[in-house]
Amino acid sequence: MTFESLGLKKELLKAVEEKGYTTPSPIQEKAIPVILEGNDVLASAQTGTGKTAGFTLPILQIITDTKNPKFRPIRALILTPTRELAAQIYDNIKDYSKYVNIKSAVIFGGVNPKKQISTIKNGVDILVATPGRLLDLHDQKALSLKRIDILILDEADRMLDMGFVRDIKKIIALLPSKRQNLLFSATFSKEIKALAKGILSNPVLVEAAPENTTAEMVTQKIYRTPKSRKAAMVIQLISDGNWNQVLIFTRTKHGANRLVEKLQKNDISSAAIHGNKSQGARTKALKEFKENTIRVLVATDIAARGLDIPLLPQVINYELPNIPEDYVHRIGRTGRAGASGEAISLVANEELEYVKNIEKLLKQKLKIAELEGFDLTPTEPSQPESTSKSSSKNKKPSSGNQTKRNFRNKKGSKNNEENKAAPIRNNRKKSKRRPNKGPRNIT
Repeated sequence: MTFESLGLKKELLKAVEEKGYTTPSPIQEKAIPVILEGNDVLASAQTGTGKTAGFTLPILQIITDTKNPKFRPIRALILTPTRELAAQIYDNIKDYSKYVNIKSAVIFGGVNPKKQISTIKNGVDILVATPGRLLDLHDQKALSLKRIDILILDEADRMLDMGFVRDIKKIIALLPSKRQNLLFSATFSKEIKALAKGILSNPVLVEAAPENTTAEMVTQKIYRTPKSRKAAMVIQLISDGNWNQVLIFTRTKHGANRLVEKLQKNDISSAAIHGNKSQGARTKALKEFKENTIRVLVATDIAARGLDIPLLPQVINYELPNIPEDYVHRIGRTGRAGASGEAISLVANEELEYVKNIEKLLKQKLKIAELEGFDLTPTEPSQPESTSKSSSKNKKPSSGNQTKRNFRNKKGSKNNEENKAAPIRNNRKKSKRRPNKGPRNIT
């Protein structure tokens, strides 16, 4: 099978050839002809399978063949969950549209919208957007969605995970009822199927890999270690292996920042990318990582879907995600486009339940590995007696101290009960004065 056999125009074939692609991937082979025929599509493909080209190439051809030369209303809208993914798709569109007369733009939050508004006013055929910024600019009457012919929801499952379902429904209400719809998702959960049912009309189901599977070229293994030793283990793994490009995932923004500090203290160049970073800082960190200026990029799951790094050799789960599907997305950053990769997870005792859920999803056992200087199944240091009553009950005191302990306990039992109650009253008073700041965002 060749790209030419898929029915693509020679201008697009030339751009594809310049990108170095000779044979279409399974998702491209299955999706491109169906999209060119004008069908709605419900597509499942794991990350790194070439799905962006799978929908970008056919919509470029459709718009080129039906474009009105006098003006450029937005005719194709691509919605994505993250800024990084939006920027990545836009870059691909620019590469593939080099030899056709198509204008594209990307809009997302975190940057001044003035330049984005100016670009749209000059005419745009294809718009890549995150939901929030798209609604903001629509409310400002900076863009119109009345001429949309094709709607693409990319990483739809991630958009639902991030709470965009209400925004998506608002956007769909602004679009023409007659249009072509393409929904791409790494997983087909009940929520995704419900969303698809409300958007797609007689869709063609396209699957490039079994649902919720990981790339075959990725070697997966776990190291058992307490939380307190994870940073030391990461440093040793990177140093011993002389790794020069490592993507590390943490669950929290503060955890990402702390790990970067520890890595830098050990002369391992690194940067963090998460929701608290400005868009400029995120773009700079990703650029330096791709160019090998820094060795390590530490990210939260907000960036898991938007990182396209060719031939990324190692991914480390510094902390396992509590949603097993996120594990699939994280390790999908390596082993892309047929290249081999390694996914390592550092597992503390309290994360063993996450391991079970991941293994259940993957229907396979994760290999346990050992690292010299670290125990295979270490336990966390025991807590002080004042914070761990259960452990102190199990400890047998020496005979010499038993009498003294019993005497102190009896003598102070009344005072102890009073002391236990006092902090509670104090905490209640303080809690009344504490302003309600709402739930913390830990992504």
